[in-house]
Amino acid sequence: MATAWDSMFRDSLADRVTRLTAETKPAWGKMHASGMLAHVNDSYRMVLGDLYVKSKNLPLRFTPIKQLIIYVAPFPKGAPTAPELIARCDGADLAEEQRAYTALLARLAAIPPGTKLPDHPAFGTLTHRAYGVLIARHTDHHFRQFGL
Repeated sequence: MATAWDSMFRDSLADRVTRLTAETKPAWGKMHASGMLAHVNDSYRMVLGDLYVKSKNLPLRFTPIKQLIIYVAPFPKGAPTAPELIARCDGADLAEEQRAYTALLARLAAIPPGTKLPDHPAFGTLTHRAYGVLIARHTDHHFRQFGL
C-alpha cells in the first residue's frame, strides 16, 4: 500500500499536481481546482503541526473503525470536512497553491519514521505508517476527483 513516505509515490503526486489547471473540473463535489489544492495543502500543514484543527470526539478514534477507514474502505465523496481544512478554499490561487504543495511535500518527506505526529482531529493518535497511508489515500482521492 502506498504511503506518503514512499519517494516513488511522492514523485507521482508531484507530477500529477503539475497537470492541474484552473479549468480542471471535478468529477464530484463543489470544490474548484485551487480550493481542492488549498484543502490538501492545509491537511499537510495539519500533519506538520503548522495548522491546528480542533479534535472531534468521533467513533472513528476506535482502532477497528480507524484501521478499516485508513487502510481498506474507499473514501466517501462529499464527506464532512473540518472547517479549518476548507477555510481557504474560496480565495485560493492555484499557482501559489502548487508552489506551496511542492514545499509541503518535501517537508513531509523529511519526517523520519518514529516521529510523533500531531493527533488527527477525527482519528486521534496515528502511527507514522498509518499517517503515511492516510495522507497518500486522501491526496489520491482528491487528485482522482480532478482527473489527475
